[in-house]
Amino acid sequence: MTASVLEVAARLLPIILILGLGNLVRETSLLSEQSIKELKGLVINIALPAVLFGAFLEMDLDPSYLLIFAIVLLVCVLMYGLGHLLRTRVGESREYYPFLMTGFEFGMVGIPLFGAAYGLSAVGYIAIVDLSHELFIWFVFVTLLRTKRDGYGSVSTTLKSFLRSPLIIAILAALGLNISGLGAAFEAHAAGQAVTRTLELLGGMLIPVILLIVGYGMKLNPRNAMATMSVVVPRLVILVPTALLLNRVLASTMPGFSPAFEAALFTFLILPPPYVVPLFMPQGIADERTFVNNVLSVYTAVTLIIFVVYFSLNPMI
Repeated sequence: MTASVLEVAARLLPIILILGLGNLVRETSLLSEQSIKELKGLVINIALPAVLFGAFLEMDLDPSYLLIFAIVLLVCVLMYGLGHLLRTRVGESREYYPFLMTGFEFGMVGIPLFGAAYGLSAVGYIAIVDLSHELFIWFVFVTLLRTKRDGYGSVSTTLKSFLRSPLIIAILAALGLNISGLGAAFEAHAAGQAVTRTLELLGGMLIPVILLIVGYGMKLNPRNAMATMSVVVPRLVILVPTALLLNRVLASTMPGFSPAFEAALFTFLILPPPYVVPLFMPQGIADERTFVNNVLSVYTAVTLIIFVVYFSLNPMI
C-alpha cells in the first residue's frame, strides 16, 4: 500500500510547524527557559514513561530481538571508541568529542518524530531498538560523564538513578507484566483499564510538547562551525550507511524483522547525540559548552531533514 504526496505532507507538516512554533516561542519570549525546563521535566517524568509503558505492555516480545539488542549496544561502544580516535584529529581540547560521537537522543527526538509520522501505536518498535541503548547510556555514558566532571564515577549512584527514573520504572513494570503473561489480565481488569486509559491521555501530550521544546532549543551559533561539522559529518557518514546496511541484512536473516523495525532502526541511528551531555559539563568551559550545544542543534536539524526524506520514501510500515 502506498501513500500519496498529500498524505505524506499531511503527516510531516505538523512536525515542521510545531518545531517552527517552538522557535517562534523562544524569539518572542512567550515562554522563559525556566518554563521550558519545567515542561521538559513533565515530559520526561510523566508523558514519556506513560507512552513507553503502553508500548512495552502490548509489544509481542520475541527472543530474536536479542540480536537487535546486541547490535545497538555494539554500535554505541564502537562509536565511542571511534570518537576517541577522531578526537586527536580535531584537537585534544575537544574533551567532549567522544561523547558526541555516540549515543542517540531517543526520548526528546526519536519518539516524537517516529510517533508523529507512523503513529503512537508504532512506538513499540523504536522502543525495542532503544532498549540496550538505555543500559549503555545509564551505566557507561553517564558514568563516564560524571567521572570527567567530578573526577570519579560511582556505580552505586548510577544504579540508584537508574532505578529511580520514572522512564526505567515504566519500562521494567511493562516488561514484567508482558513477560509474565499478566499483561492481558491487567488490561482486562477494570482497574487496569483505568490505568491504561489514564496513561493514554497523558501520552497524548507527548508529541506536540516535545516538538515545541526541541524547536525552542534549536539555536545555531556560527562559532566553531568547522568543529561542529567535524562531529556531524563523520557521524552521519558512518551511521546512515550502517543503518541501511543493517536493515538489509536483518530483513533477509532475522524472522519477524518487519518494515516497521526497518523504519525504527533507521530513525534511531540518525538521531542526534544525547541532550544530557551539557547537563554533566562543569562550569567555566564556555567555549566547549558552545561547541557541544552547536553540535546538538545542527545535528537535530540534519536529523529532521534526513527523516523527512526517509519518511517520504517509506511512508507506510
